[in-house]
Amino acid sequence: MSSISILGLGAMGTALARTLLKNGHTVTVWNRTRSRAEPLAGAGAKIAESPAEAIAASELTILCLVDYPAARAVLEQAQEALAGRDLLNLTNGTPGDARELGTWLAAREAIYLDGGIMAIPPMIGGAGALILYSGSRALFDRHSLALEALAESRHLGEDEGLASLYDIALLSGMYGLFSGFLHASALVTSAGGKAVDFLPLLLPWIEAMSGTLPDLAGKIDSGMHGRDVVSNIAMQKIALENIVRASEEQGVAPDFMRPMLRLAGDRVDSGGHGDDISAVVEVIRKRK
Repeated sequence: MSSISILGLGAMGTALARTLLKNGHTVTVWNRTRSRAEPLAGAGAKIAESPAEAIAASELTILCLVDYPAARAVLEQAQEALAGRDLLNLTNGTPGDARELGTWLAAREAIYLDGGIMAIPPMIGGAGALILYSGSRALFDRHSLALEALAESRHLGEDEGLASLYDIALLSGMYGLFSGFLHASALVTSAGGKAVDFLPLLLPWIEAMSGTLPDLAGKIDSGMHGRDVVSNIAMQKIALENIVRASEEQGVAPDFMRPMLRLAGDRVDSGGHGDDISAVVEVIRKRK
């Protein structure tokens, strides 16, 4: 078992600390508001009086704060304690945030691992929780036992920004699903239907369509968007136009659907009418 410090005791930081204590690790906690740390002291954690004291107390320090500026502000209070220390940042942000913090910590001779938590606090320590990591592989390997106690662990590479990038990519897929569901529900309810009654139709349809994703992924990676096309993008553009027109007829705002129609139209206009819908990714990449 290892000694681990947690800086930041919101709902997620508290869940991390409780899980590590449950798994037999020595845990030191610090929070700007000390009262949040006191319940953990009753569970066996030690309370540090400062970030520097917390970092000095343990083999690994985990930051779980509101954002990267907050994490940087806390670390600036403890610069004298950073050299040679293992630091894991589980604060939500962007790839650029992670790389910038990694550079700052490297200049202070700290070892850095960034992470993206794909779970809500009650899931920590249980089945279904996943944490993505990037940065120091050596740090990841040294503390693998503790990290696996928190969630399934996946190291993506030495680039500190990869965990944040994959976190954002997964969230993008989730919000795409939500936006489709919300638009579909608006259409159904505009005619007096109920979203809950629509689900038995929608869920099997989404499951069936998700089976096309491996083929689309292969086309995205190879760039061969015209290979084995069942429904080309010109035909799908017509379907998208009909969705927009039907939405307007029903008094439903087509805001979620217009961007997809525009992107499909751009690909058709550039000569890709025979491509699969995967070709939209080329339009998105050009707008990077």
